[in-house]
Amino acid sequence: MRNWLFSTGQSAALLITAFALASCNKPSGASANAGEDPQIKSLGTVEVTARLVEIPDGAIFQRDLYDYATILKYEVVAVHRGAVEKGATIYVGHYNPWKPRADAADKRAKNIGGTLRQFRAGQLQRMALETPMDDHFMGGIVDKYFGKHDGPAYWAVWTNTAD
Repeated sequence: MRNWLFSTGQSAALLITAFALASCNKPSGASANAGEDPQIKSLGTVEVTARLVEIPDGAIFQRDLYDYATILKYEVVAVHRGAVEKGATIYVGHYNPWKPRADAADKRAKNIGGTLRQFRAGQLQRMALETPMDDHFMGGIVDKYFGKHDGPAYWAVWTNTAD
């Protein structure tokens, strides 16, 4: 019995060591492929993984009779396609941001979507984007950053969670 316990203990120790060694080369946090799907890879001219910096007061509100886009501020953590710098601050317009991305599209903004259910500050998102936003959306825009940033506002075509 004692020999059996000893050999079982050795096997368990070897198994634990193998798991520990196998996980040593894995990056912590979100993987490079987090949030990737066929839409993210094919839609838009820019594809980034970015962290939502903040949600300004009044930027997202539910109005069933009023469709709008709101501009949100992001820090780019990875560039997958397009001419955006890693570490850059970008401003992205999201249509009807109070809706889950899978339910946001309608006759005014077709072909948008994603897996993101709700915007939260600090959240990591993978997005397929177009620029400039004005070429892709003509409607009400809530921009709490108006006059506070240079450069284009991007239009979010597809937004997935990447956490």
